[in-house]
Amino acid sequence: MRETLLVLVTDRVSTEGLAPLHDDDRFEVVTIDDSSSEEFSSTLKHASGLIVRSATTVGESMIDGAPDLKVIGRAGVGIDNIDVAAATERGIAVVNAPGGNTTAATELTMALLLTLARRVSRADLSVREGRWDRAAFRGVELKGRILGLVGAGRIGAEVAVRCLAFGMDVLVYDPYLPEERARSLGLRLVSLDEVIEQADVISLHVPLNDETRGIISDGAFRKMKKRAFVINASRGGVVDEDALVRALEAGEIAGAALDVYETEPLPPDSPLRAAPNLVLTPHLGASTEEAQIGVATEVANAMLAALIDGDLSAAVNLPSGPSYK
Repeated sequence: MRETLLVLVTDRVSTEGLAPLHDDDRFEVVTIDDSSSEEFSSTLKHASGLIVRSATTVGESMIDGAPDLKVIGRAGVGIDNIDVAAATERGIAVVNAPGGNTTAATELTMALLLTLARRVSRADLSVREGRWDRAAFRGVELKGRILGLVGAGRIGAEVAVRCLAFGMDVLVYDPYLPEERARSLGLRLVSLDEVIEQADVISLHVPLNDETRGIISDGAFRKMKKRAFVINASRGGVVDEDALVRALEAGEIAGAALDVYETEPLPPDSPLRAAPNLVLTPHLGASTEEAQIGVATEVANAMLAALIDGDLSAAVNLPSGPSYK
């Protein structure tokens, strides 16, 4: 009798999206949503695959406790909650879902931008508190303003398309974006300083790594227009949070919106909570029904291909060594 491959799933990954694994009798899929439990640890010892979202940190000790593990899947884009170096050293492939939440993250970015421009969240609160102070919530129009993108991958490019439809001009800083691709999208490639100095709206769409950590900090805020808005729906740590609070309190920029934070959940005593002209959301970038199904399906297919066919084309770390087939 053929032995099935155990895939352990945690962090409330969409069951519907995992259909490629559930419907294949070569797999046994076990879901345990408490990754700190003894049941999770004991099951992980026999797992060939592990699928997580953002709530579970897959560190070296967890990897060491999974001797049969061959593939770690992240049902989302970022992989900063996975120790990729430790996985690579063990010959474990790390796969993610870079396309499954593109629309959701793009539309959230636009929602944050419009909320800032028209002061929607504060106006809503004002009405609920019994006031009708229209003059206090005079906004600005996006048409004719300049969007500055830091990063123009899948999500950044889609944000650009939508902002162009609003009549905005778009500048892009992305050292990995070919000039031809930028032209085809109607974008103008410039330096990071040009984005910071010229943009009315700066939107970040980059991973968190040594190059991008704190890419927007005190010096950048001082160079921005006083009417500028800053939006970060990519990764916490890309914007220096303390510097952002200082910039808002000093009136160096007009406002900001964050969906991601250096520490999540956001600590109760975080100075961000009291900063003026700041919109905060609790990491909602992929929080749509469609996106949750999409990222789960994408990572499930990548895991199936790796474990059954030895196909590592979706791996972000491309571990060397023999095929898993």
